[in-house]
Amino acid sequence: MTSDAENTSQQRTVRIQKLEALRESGLNPYPYKYDVSHRADDFFAGFDELESGKQVISAAGRLMTKRVMGKASFCHIQDDTGKIQLYMKKDVLGDDMYALFKQLDVGDIIGCTGTAFRTKKGEMSIWVESFELLAKSLRPLPEKWHGLKDVEVRYRQRYLDLISNREVKDVFLARTKIVQTIRSFLDSEGFIEVETPILQPLYGGGSAEPFTTHHNRLGMQLFLRIADELYLKRLIIGGFEKVYEVCKDFRNEGLDRQHNPEFTMVELYQAFVDYNDIMELMQKLFTHVASVVPGSTTIKYQGHEIDLGGEWLRISMLDAIKKYADIDISALDENDLVRECKAKGIEIEESRGRAKIIDDIFTEKVQPNLIQPTFITDHPLEMSPLAKIHRDDPNLTERFELFVCGMEMANAFSELNDPLDQRRRFEMQRELSKRGDAEAHVLDEDFLRALEYGMPPTGGLGFGVDRMVMLLTDQANIRDVILFPQLKPE
Repeated sequence: MTSDAENTSQQRTVRIQKLEALRESGLNPYPYKYDVSHRADDFFAGFDELESGKQVISAAGRLMTKRVMGKASFCHIQDDTGKIQLYMKKDVLGDDMYALFKQLDVGDIIGCTGTAFRTKKGEMSIWVESFELLAKSLRPLPEKWHGLKDVEVRYRQRYLDLISNREVKDVFLARTKIVQTIRSFLDSEGFIEVETPILQPLYGGGSAEPFTTHHNRLGMQLFLRIADELYLKRLIIGGFEKVYEVCKDFRNEGLDRQHNPEFTMVELYQAFVDYNDIMELMQKLFTHVASVVPGSTTIKYQGHEIDLGGEWLRISMLDAIKKYADIDISALDENDLVRECKAKGIEIEESRGRAKIIDDIFTEKVQPNLIQPTFITDHPLEMSPLAKIHRDDPNLTERFELFVCGMEMANAFSELNDPLDQRRRFEMQRELSKRGDAEAHVLDEDFLRALEYGMPPTGGLGFGVDRMVMLLTDQANIRDVILFPQLKPE
């Protein structure tokens, strides 16, 4: 029995022989350009006028099907917008060109000229008067009757996934529209888009392990950014009042259905507002994007109906943990929390510190219950080294996270602008680092120096574009919304 790999190799050999025969005949199988007058959507939208006017049109695309029937044949080509049926007739094309058509393989890219007509079955088609081979395909496409279903191959060879599965392409077209809509919304709100360094001498703005690299000329270690926060805050200090960045961030962490080491974030900062204002902005932005893509604020995600246009629940982290985990964390120190978790079967590492233990409890017991849009607010102080102390409780911070369908969608603060308090927080993080916390924040002296010049009251927000796309396109895995996700070597 011939394996798939052997079959592919055999077909490739045959196609290379065809390629060589084409070249020997004087035909260039890879010409430089082809003038296209109509794509598939143009063709179908203007079909009646094209047919009645007998207008000669040109189209191009990948050959997806081919049905040879003696002196007349049908095929379909696929371009960026859809598929068009072509009708090839020997007495119109001539013997040589019709013979060439019969030698074409599914996967070849061709261009054609002809006129619009309807077949006897009423299908809108092009009656081809001439065609040209634009690129010879040397490898067979996945078999047409089941398409490309192997998940591993789909992620590794995204080009085949896009060719074979139109719904995959639609997801990435939606992603582009979502990012455009985010930008246009923020622009309309008076925000300025900026760019900050990806290569940083110190990483900061998040709790994560960084990727490291080395600059040869400078002889120094650099880090791929884990967040944009500290640079964007420098801009607020410098006099910008509303800034945002659509950014690539990198975190040296595991891969799962919600995490990829390289991901896309939007971070924004606004002077003279607090986290309550940012909550309102986040809800307004999210519902606006949903109203554009997919076009409704009521969506379905993995079997859940989500109402983005309704009231968004707000609940403090302490109350949420008390409700879903039956633990009152407010009066418990690290040792008490360890004992409580052991009693309730919550797995933790004892050396992680109080903040990490609280996060473990929340992740396991609370997060899966947050289906409808929910703002979790007022995190314990040690969990939020860059957030302002809560105005009503010095043990808490003015912070919120947004959750939908159990996924964290956004993180925001009333930003800490007291430079002396910020230094103390960084020093607390340094102690956690000494205890083995690889995700602890590092002390950034230049940022502290900038803060000492004065930063106005500021609200900040970061949200994941990939997860927003997952939610609005009903995709269960982050790899299905990233064109080229990170994978283990083959």
